[in-house]
Amino acid sequence: MTTTTHTPQVVFACIRNGGRSVISRMLTENYAGGRVIALSAGTQPGEHIHAEVAEVLEKLGLDTSREHPKLLTRETVAASDLAITLGCGEECPYVPGVRYVDWPVDDPGGQDEATVRRIVADIDTRVRDLLTELVPDIDLPPSVLDD
Repeated sequence: MTTTTHTPQVVFACIRNGGRSVISRMLTENYAGGRVIALSAGTQPGEHIHAEVAEVLEKLGLDTSREHPKLLTRETVAASDLAITLGCGEECPYVPGVRYVDWPVDDPGGQDEATVRRIVADIDTRVRDLLTELVPDIDLPPSVLDD
């Protein structure tokens, strides 16, 4: 039996790195238990994550206090096994050999709490599916959305 020690790295990319990519990274980190490295970045990072996103994530028990937008670089993408794009389209740097997947998810910036929660639920399902693909033997904890 062969065991692998490679830990997959995923970068979640959007434009401002204030909403969708942050939600994706935080949920991945929460569920992966160190079995997947999750990064997030933006092609035109804003000054801070969206307040409405931080509020919903905090209510779900996820600490956003250390979150701040970062610039998406070619090097970040190149160091990753998978790049998940969330609305950055053609602005995301293309690196041969890196697998790209686009998640067409609504932008939570400026939305009301119910809309942000719906977007978080959409991303939650996508992240959980992604983790079972990347780490087939992962034992996922319950969703943060389960009350």
